[in-house]
Amino acid sequence: MELYLDTANVQEVARLARIFPLAGVTTNPSIIAAGKTPLFEVLPRLQDALGGRGKLFAQVMSRDAQGMVQEAKRLENACPGIVVKVPVSTEGLAAIKALKSTGIATLGTAVYSAAQGLLAALAGADYVAPYVNRVDAQGGDGIQTVRELQTLLELHAPHCKVLAASFKTPRQALDCLLAGCEAITLPLDVAQQMLGTPAVESAIEKFEQDWKNAFGQLSL
Repeated sequence: MELYLDTANVQEVARLARIFPLAGVTTNPSIIAAGKTPLFEVLPRLQDALGGRGKLFAQVMSRDAQGMVQEAKRLENACPGIVVKVPVSTEGLAAIKALKSTGIATLGTAVYSAAQGLLAALAGADYVAPYVNRVDAQGGDGIQTVRELQTLLELHAPHCKVLAASFKTPRQALDCLLAGCEAITLPLDVAQQMLGTPAVESAIEKFEQDWKNAFGQLSL
């Protein structure tokens, strides 16, 4: 199972990389724009924040296949081993097919249906990213979409992994993992929610108080 953070916040990546068993960091154009640091400046900083280990994901901006391929090659040259995110549009599918022959790893992104994700996988994508919460927001069932996509990939494109994205709650992420997802990417607030259970702090304080009452100190 691969756990990613969906962010370009270098400081938070460094902080959480000490805590979480991170496989890497995913970004998208909106995330990069919000951080106001140019993509080719932030990528090496994110790599450093991960301790030089882990995958990075960055997205192309062109709308035509030829431009997507050129941008993917530029990303690979700047950050060897990067996984290039390509929207699963008509031109995006053509770009994924072309990039497969170059050896550049790709993720089919902006996936809103199991059929769309399967097409990306069959075109050669290494990952496909269903947008769980956004599917829900459009009146669909994000978790069911993930289940269907996971089954389709196991049957017809086992080389490709579901990397579920677009979460608002930890429960959504857990349901994706229960559906068999091999990878998820969490926004910072959802990642923090996984750690921020008030009952945990209350239990620790109770242990400390009992120990101090018995032994007069808080060390072993």
